Amino acid sequence: MIRIGDKIISKKKPPFLIAEISANHKGSFKRAINLVRLAARAGFDAIKLQTYDPNLITLNSKKRDFLISDKKSIWNKKRLYDLYKKGYTPKAWHKKIFLEAKKLKLVAFSTPFDLSSVKFLKKLKVPCFKISSFEITYLDLIKECAKTKKPLIISTGLASFKEIKDAVHAARSSGCKKIILLKCSSNYPANPEDINLETLIDLKKKFKTEVGLSDHTLGSEIAISSINFGACVIEKHITIKNNDGALDSKFALESKKMKSFVQSIKNTYLAKGKIKYGPTKNEIKSLKFRRSIYVSKFINKGEKITKDNVLVVRPSLGLEIKKFSKIIGLYSKKNLRIGDRIQISDLAKRRSF
Repeated sequence: MIRIGDKIISKKKPPFLIAEISANHKGSFKRAINLVRLAARAGFDAIKLQTYDPNLITLNSKKRDFLISDKKSIWNKKRLYDLYKKGYTPKAWHKKIFLEAKKLKLVAFSTPFDLSSVKFLKKLKVPCFKISSFEITYLDLIKECAKTKKPLIISTGLASFKEIKDAVHAARSSGCKKIILLKCSSNYPANPEDINLETLIDLKKKFKTEVGLSDHTLGSEIAISSINFGACVIEKHITIKNNDGALDSKFALESKKMKSFVQSIKNTYLAKGKIKYGPTKNEIKSLKFRRSIYVSKFINKGEKITKDNVLVVRPSLGLEIKKFSKIIGLYSKKNLRIGDRIQISDLAKRRSF
């Protein structure tokens, strides 16, 4: 069990739902606050920011190494520096955004991308830290976060088993004992066939951590499905509209779909339940719609019970079905009308009355 803020992360609790704002504020503080409020209204548990200095995450260079050259990428032909500059969340916003989240009973934290950002977030007393997939091999960053002894959420997109092992070891050896590993596909948007939810089960088994999903797929079905593979944390980018021009909007969850997404997650968790046989408390009343034995034709006193005058029908308020063969051939002690329940006490083996 891991506690983040006032939320408990455990398979015995509904998944901890993180609304990732990332660069979808579009450089507008007002829009960032609006996204926080939308997440709260939808029922998310937390909001997350990204904290970095563009000059520490990449170089302001026009060389080809720093240019995205991928026709399938939503950021094709963009310079890394320009993207990070555009998506930057000013540090002056952080405290105000966190205070707004707190007011709305949301947990608020961030992903630091450099050591100075860890120091900055420590001053804001964030309840946990998140390591992005692209920083999983940046062990010094992981160690710096781990030294705080606060819970650490690590995305594992792109990472080999050894790289995950090294990251977990770096965290644990630096003092962090509460680690959550997120399965993630570092493709934007991600393809369903690249998600491999089965890995969640293996991650939990091999690393003895809680597990979850950082979902970059379109739609919500993958995130919902992850619950059945043990996900107790689910992170999803959020936005106003997919076509609103924000850097990460094309693969984010639109505001109009947030509430149904959260409700679907909660319903799926409830439906997973536990191993259970027999009727539940809410099903008990439906037992009456099973079948039982009733009189289907008028039976005179002394008349033999046959398959022609009794039937197995709904409801179940009559004699149990399993006694059907035992009553065939017996004699009725009294007149029985259509719809009467058959009672053993009304029957006799011999016609002696």
